[in-house]
Amino acid sequence: METLSQLKAEAEEVLRNNILSFWLGQMVDRENGGFYGQMRGDGSLVPQANKGGILAGRILWSFSAAYRVLGNSEYLQGATRARDYILSYFIDPQYGGTYWEVDCTGRPVNTKKQFYCLGFMIYGLSEYARATGDQAALDAAVRLFQTIEEQAWEPQYGGYIEAKTRDWQPISDMRLSDKDANYPKSQNTHLHIIEPYANLYRTLRERPSLRVAPSVRQALEEALRRLIDIFCTKILNPSTHHLDLFFENDWTRGAGWLESYGHDIECSWLLHEAALVLGDGEVLSRVEPVVRQVAKASEKGLNPDGSMTHEANLDTGEVDADRHWWVQAETVVGFLNIYQHFGDEAALQKALRCWNYIKENLIDYEGGEWWWSRDAQGRINYAEDKAGFWKCPYHNSRMCLEIIERLSLA
Repeated sequence: METLSQLKAEAEEVLRNNILSFWLGQMVDRENGGFYGQMRGDGSLVPQANKGGILAGRILWSFSAAYRVLGNSEYLQGATRARDYILSYFIDPQYGGTYWEVDCTGRPVNTKKQFYCLGFMIYGLSEYARATGDQAALDAAVRLFQTIEEQAWEPQYGGYIEAKTRDWQPISDMRLSDKDANYPKSQNTHLHIIEPYANLYRTLRERPSLRVAPSVRQALEEALRRLIDIFCTKILNPSTHHLDLFFENDWTRGAGWLESYGHDIECSWLLHEAALVLGDGEVLSRVEPVVRQVAKASEKGLNPDGSMTHEANLDTGEVDADRHWWVQAETVVGFLNIYQHFGDEAALQKALRCWNYIKENLIDYEGGEWWWSRDAQGRINYAEDKAGFWKCPYHNSRMCLEIIERLSLA
């Protein structure tokens, strides 16, 4: 199909010459190692900015995956730079796990253990091992997996808690950010634990030369099965097919009636991916109806211009109608996934229309990378970062790579 070949070509062009070129050309910290921690929305670099663990893990994943798919040696250099920095500065040598934040020189400044962050470190390290066969990266990823299982699993009701202190004691403020509600469990953290666990499992399957104890492989498979069940029975709202966002330990929904359309569509394909990677036909037959239901529910956030609204609070009627960069990227992948696996032509059109919105509204063709968002009136959000703690080459580079890989199989 000519439209799909054009989509693939455009995605590769944006990945190479807009996203990855930006991070290699403007964000490499040659003085202190790794990558700079921030560039403001107006394009001004902040070389003394702190460096976040989430940013580091996502950079590692992005360049590792790009090297695996495209084979560019520059991407391997970027991935290795990110891996080396993480192993040198983010891994806690005393208590294990990874720090939340270091300063520009690599000194820890926030040592809490946020399990969402550990998940992204696993995601990046496992992808590096998948792309290169690097045993050290795999070993680090396995240690972090074991740490999450030992420290985050809540045995009474099941599921993973949000955070602990550096030395694994309870912590009062478990939020990812000041925009989140303070609850012990969240959809977001579970989503970004199932994502790296699936990637680690796939890496072990694709790289049989990598050494890992059979008990680790078994524990990882069991954890994936538990997570898939949690999404289907605890996080999925059975009456709306949206995903609830925050929970008490016993899975009572907290923080009101919230709907996050970006997380809905992202989860639809990541949950499907986990089941596909697991390779159990019974699990897949259970998951695929849920995948379609969640993707369908997310359509509530679609706008006439093809974009996806961020989220809504149904209790207050407040809607965040901004078109966030990550939401649009996940919308393209989510609906492309529905088209690829279920032959849904309408889903393909939704993906293409959102891609057109991205091309026309979010890509910064002059400065590189994408804008954080535009509001409902089309105004660019310059207040949020071009690159930073939460603005990483992950959602958008992954979208491009998913397009390239999926359409290479078509």
